[in-house]
Amino acid sequence: MAYRRTETVVARLNETRERIVAAALTLVAQHGYGGTGIPAIAAEAGLSTGALYRYFPSKAELFDEVFRRASQREIDVCAAAAQNPGSATTRIAHVVEVFALRAMKGRRLAWALLAEPVDALVEADRRRYRAPYRDIFRALIEDGIRTGELPQQDAMLAASAIVGALVEALLGPLAPQAKKTDQEHLIRDLALFCIRAVSARDKR
Repeated sequence: MAYRRTETVVARLNETRERIVAAALTLVAQHGYGGTGIPAIAAEAGLSTGALYRYFPSKAELFDEVFRRASQREIDVCAAAAQNPGSATTRIAHVVEVFALRAMKGRRLAWALLAEPVDALVEADRRRYRAPYRDIFRALIEDGIRTGELPQQDAMLAASAIVGALVEALLGPLAPQAKKTDQEHLIRDLALFCIRAVSARDKR
C-alpha cells in the first residue's frame, strides 16, 4: 500500500517550506542574491542545510520562488494603487509614485528584483513579471482614451514604454554603489515624465 501523507504532515511540510522562503526573502532583502548563501538561509529558517535541500533541490529554484513571491507582492500593491479614485493621469502618476517609492525604500531588494545578475531561471521570470505592470498601465491608459482625457494611442506600446522607462530610470539610484538620491525629486520627475508621455497630442 502506497504511503499517503496525513493532513498534519502536509501542513507541517508546507509550514517549513514557507519558513524557508520567508528566511530567504529576508536575507535577499538585506544582502541581495549574491550575498545570500544556502547555509545562512537554513540557519535563519532553523534548519540544517541538508533539510533545506529536501524542499528546494537547488539555490536557483529557491531564489526563483523568492523572486516570484516578492514580485507578486509589489504587483499587487501597484494594482491596488491603480484602483484609487481620480482621473487616468492621476492614477498613472499614483502607480508610478508607489512603484518608485517602494523601490527606493527597499533598495537592496528592488535591485535584486530588477537588475542584480541572477540564474537564468530567475532572469526568465524577471522578463515575464514585467507583463503585469504593463497591463496595469495599459488599463489606465485605455480608461483615459475612452473618457477623452488622453489622446488616441497604442495603449499597449505606451504602457510597455512606461515600464521600461521606470526600470531604466531607477537602476542608477538603486545600484549598491549609488550615492544618496533626492527621492522626492526623482519620484516627482518620473511621474511627470510618464504623464507627459501619454498626454502629448500629435501636432503633425
